[in-house]
Amino acid sequence: MTARFPRALRRLPGRQILMLAPLVLVLWVAVHHRQVLVAGFGHLRHAQWPWLLAAGAATCGTWVAASAARQGALVQRLPVRRLLATQFAAGAANHLLPTGLGASAVNLRFMAVCGVPLARSSAAVALYLLAESVARIGLLAVLLMVFPHALRFGSLLPDGALVPLLAAVGTLAVAALLVLLLVRRLRLFVLTFLRTAFGEFRAVHTRPSRALALWGGSFAFPALQAGGLVAVGMAMGLPVPPAHMVVAYLAATIAVALIPTPGGVGSVEAALVLALVAAGGPAAIATAVVLTYRIITVWVPILPGALTLGALVRMKVI
Repeated sequence: MTARFPRALRRLPGRQILMLAPLVLVLWVAVHHRQVLVAGFGHLRHAQWPWLLAAGAATCGTWVAASAARQGALVQRLPVRRLLATQFAAGAANHLLPTGLGASAVNLRFMAVCGVPLARSSAAVALYLLAESVARIGLLAVLLMVFPHALRFGSLLPDGALVPLLAAVGTLAVAALLVLLLVRRLRLFVLTFLRTAFGEFRAVHTRPSRALALWGGSFAFPALQAGGLVAVGMAMGLPVPPAHMVVAYLAATIAVALIPTPGGVGSVEAALVLALVAAGGPAAIATAVVLTYRIITVWVPILPGALTLGALVRMKVI
């Protein structure tokens, strides 16, 4: 029986294999993280459902915001409904591959099917990632100026741990710069890509509607994500001010962006719990909030997202 299954799989057309791959990955990730799923669903019994519905609505809003930002990063007009469906599917792909790669691959393929040249679509993806990063960091910087005592990491970090941590980050940055300077082929590739991206950046910003969609969507995306966490925190009775929860969310997601785990699974949970505790929340409630939040934003949409991804592959949208 086991010998027949691989032969049967090999007889499937390539497009059917691509349709099945997301579902297989979903099952694998779910089995691998089954304890997190059981704990997260267990906490849902003790939550206030109106707030959970608000968190679900905020999650749905992130796909609209991502669609606006993706369109804003490209001069060429994309089909609206297919773009929105692609962002929903890209969210599932993003939880199955290292952070950012899944969504970027899906969007690159979608733009290729829409007739966008690879150089321009790659520049659009880079512009989207840049705008979203600037928006996320900018929101955090503004909130930290308004609420400078929102996070208290001093009580969580061991004595003398901050300096070695900053030194490690600085060392990695210097090493990356040296590699870029010493490897000529890589340097030429990066410079060519930056020229194309800068040209797309200028073209987008000559159209006010595109610039508004790019930056509006880029700021709305992390704001809606943070709003979802706030709603879950209110549902679970987390004794942390909403603004401080937003600061904790932004700080945690910026930190885990450097850790290439599939969809941030594992790293996001740990960083969010740490950030909420640093914001003044009890560890037990903070853990319950994070697990419930990840159930709503990751595990509930991932199966329909994978099905949508397979359907879009079958329809040759991507």
